[in-house]
Amino acid sequence: MSAIIIKNTDEIALMRQSGKLLAQVFKMLEDVVKPGVSTLEINERVEDYIVNELHARPASKGQYGYKFALNSSINEVVCHGIPDKARKLTTSDIINVDITLEKDGFIADSSTTFVMPGASRKTQKLVKTTYKAMWAGIKEVRPDAKLGDVGAAIQQLAEKAGYSIVRDYCGHGIGRDMHEGPSVMHFGKRGTGVVLKEGMTFTIEPMVNAGTDLTVTKEDGWTVETLDRQLSAQWEHTVLVTNGGFEVLTLRDGEKVPE
Repeated sequence: MSAIIIKNTDEIALMRQSGKLLAQVFKMLEDVVKPGVSTLEINERVEDYIVNELHARPASKGQYGYKFALNSSINEVVCHGIPDKARKLTTSDIINVDITLEKDGFIADSSTTFVMPGASRKTQKLVKTTYKAMWAGIKEVRPDAKLGDVGAAIQQLAEKAGYSIVRDYCGHGIGRDMHEGPSVMHFGKRGTGVVLKEGMTFTIEPMVNAGTDLTVTKEDGWTVETLDRQLSAQWEHTVLVTNGGFEVLTLRDGEKVPE
């Protein structure tokens, strides 16, 4: 990671713009992600929407040599799943769609785990718990808090439900670059880590596994799976540290901070 970059008022306004545009992408996807659609179709729809409707740039495309506008991670895939025309969603799948968007020089990053209508209650519980864990971390964000507070809140909620937190991958600062400082771990000890300051922007994106937290990267060099091939879920938002607490820059229409 590069240095931690505190954003000024103008930069925050641009970050807010990118976040709102990215939230629109996920709203659009509600009618796209369904059984029978391929992950490559999802990718193509997202790229077209970002470029031609929002007049922005899919920031993942070309980053580190990656060829697609998003990551599509199904079932036991933890992260970095590659869109594929042959992989069509089934009625029991879950899929995490992870998208980055750049507008006027600033990047927002977010993901949603979509649950297909035939997914089991056990699967649905994992996805709902992961969402709650993300918000538990977000709600710790305020000036002078520490990143260990964020990680501890996420870890406590997930592990209490019987799940494990992936430790091989983390959230990150974001702004002009997709990956800035700090690294945002989704586990940790309260009162430790980087002190949060107003103007910091970073992602909180816990990956929660039904079984072991251990992962393995496939031969394609991108796709990360659970070692035991049990399910994994993820949610992600880009967050700003404000004077009074936090602002979720990628908040969807109708989405509210849980009580």
